[in-house]
Amino acid sequence: MNDNNAPFAPLLTRAADAETTADPSSVMTLLADSGTTGGQLTSYRSTFAEGAVGAPAHFHTKASEMFYVIDGTLQVLVGEELSVLEKGDFLLVPPHTAHAFAAAPGAEADVLFVFTPGMARFDYLRLLGRVMRGEASFEEIKASSEQYDNHYVDSPVWQKALAERG
Repeated sequence: MNDNNAPFAPLLTRAADAETTADPSSVMTLLADSGTTGGQLTSYRSTFAEGAVGAPAHFHTKASEMFYVIDGTLQVLVGEELSVLEKGDFLLVPPHTAHAFAAAPGAEADVLFVFTPGMARFDYLRLLGRVMRGEASFEEIKASSEQYDNHYVDSPVWQKALAERG
């Protein structure tokens, strides 16, 4: 069915055709960016190796971030609270809420991420992969915080959780 009033065309991203970006501890499969969804959402899938740290404490000012654990377990920080998400768990983090995530200690994680409204974040994910591979500097990520709505914050709770991982 074709709805001529739709703000964007239907989008199908086949697994075999999806772009991936990888670093030593994770693979991100880029599914839908805001440019292909009429700004409605951005979505990607990340698979984290055991011990992988996904993201330091940060917040978004414009977008809510959704996490759906496809498999494994994911340790998350939301505000000042730590928890572990297991297979099938869903988490919604509203704008202006500090959060961080990593594969839970001793576990791998496979997670679907969705941001709404969407933002052009795929270039950020590509940059993140280059930084993790040593091909770009963390200063480039810090300089892009406004562009990609990714604002890093200090979190003693998260730093302690990471230190306890060993």
